[in-house]
Amino acid sequence: MEKFTHSLLDLHNLNLVVDNLKLGVMAHTTDRIITVFNKEAEKITGYSKKEVLGKDCHDVFQGPFCGSKCSFCEDSPKLSGGTKEYPITIVTKTGDTRHLEMTIYCIPDHEGEIQGVVASFRDMTDSIRLSLKAEDLSNFAGIIGKDKAMQDIFREIRDVALYNYPVHVSGETGTGKERVAYAIHDISPYGNGSFVPVNCGAIPEGIVESELFGHVKGAFSGAVKERKGRFELAHKGTLFLDEVAELPLKTQVKLLRFLQEGSFEKVGGEKKISVDVRIISATNKDLAKEVRAERFREDLYYRLNVIPIHLPPLRERKNDIPLLAEHFLREAEKENKKSVPELAPDTIRAMMDYHWPGNVRELKNVIQFAVVRSRGNIILPTDLPFVSNRQPMPPVLSNESAKPGGQFTRGKLNQENVQAALVKTGGNKSKAARVLGVGRATLYRFLGDHPEIKAFSDTF
Repeated sequence: MEKFTHSLLDLHNLNLVVDNLKLGVMAHTTDRIITVFNKEAEKITGYSKKEVLGKDCHDVFQGPFCGSKCSFCEDSPKLSGGTKEYPITIVTKTGDTRHLEMTIYCIPDHEGEIQGVVASFRDMTDSIRLSLKAEDLSNFAGIIGKDKAMQDIFREIRDVALYNYPVHVSGETGTGKERVAYAIHDISPYGNGSFVPVNCGAIPEGIVESELFGHVKGAFSGAVKERKGRFELAHKGTLFLDEVAELPLKTQVKLLRFLQEGSFEKVGGEKKISVDVRIISATNKDLAKEVRAERFREDLYYRLNVIPIHLPPLRERKNDIPLLAEHFLREAEKENKKSVPELAPDTIRAMMDYHWPGNVRELKNVIQFAVVRSRGNIILPTDLPFVSNRQPMPPVLSNESAKPGGQFTRGKLNQENVQAALVKTGGNKSKAARVLGVGRATLYRFLGDHPEIKAFSDTF
């Protein structure tokens, strides 16, 4: 009896300690049954212990509390032991949106089998709001930057995530448009669903409609069975239409109809299919200019461009270069599980003086190149590919310096040929692919691997 009483006292004291923590604490079994829910968790979420204890986590919060990062959405939990840390956004019982920092700990039994998890979380909403107000936030939803322009974008992401309005992200290649789109998805209520990216320019024109909307069996030659499109795969999540300016006009019509009605028909089908999808589009082109050139529908432009977000090129926020470079160094250290060299002051100055046609993506590639090239503990200016005499980066030509008359060799992709074809076609990549004698997807892959040539194509 004394031992039993002592156990009850220990349990009471443990609950007392947990209830007085300034962290929200929740524990549940592998079946998602909540067993612990402290006072701070009640305060953050708006739910009481009585409402949650003994109940399925997903039922209580009308979906995964951890959103798209939940490890318990399937029959077999995706757990490998250890600790997981990540930011999440939740909607409280009263409908407020809160940004949390979450840490997940696995609970093993005596034999090492996982019996459940403990989640501790801290409410960072006010801290993020104050940091944005003071322009003192360097990392928001995985996006790095302290420049004023990036602080403004952090605010836009935070604000627009609460609403299901179409967002259009513009900016040069390599500025991080997909990362912004994912950040919006991740901290929004749609973060519980899938993030489905589509590169509209990389899909052959003849199958774009099928890729987006799916097809029924027998819809065309080769359609041996019914297939879901990207819209269905993104149900309850986000569909990211990258390079949306490359959509054929016929597909633009069907996309417009979906935005107006919220439903579509599969290729070859007659049944209306409704999905709940957030649409985020992006392009490195000026969509208004594409409308004037009659390559993009004006009505679709206004439907997609409800909330515009423009990402500045890296050359316009050079103060972020040291911060980004340091981030990519630490990323390289983590990926390779070994220490990496540091940047010399002269190296940072050389990077600040460079014009970065490939933007943040190019900066990441340069850091990776320099880590491999460096022979010691310091990355010198000569370790940078655009400085090194051993392997200089190809120059970015102006339109005027490319071959006159568009002279090129068909079927051969190199900087000279591609630039000449782009000049001949006025920057139209589809036409450039045809005159080069290659597929459009092949040309896009080449441009993706050569940011300096992609930057040249964006000057048209």
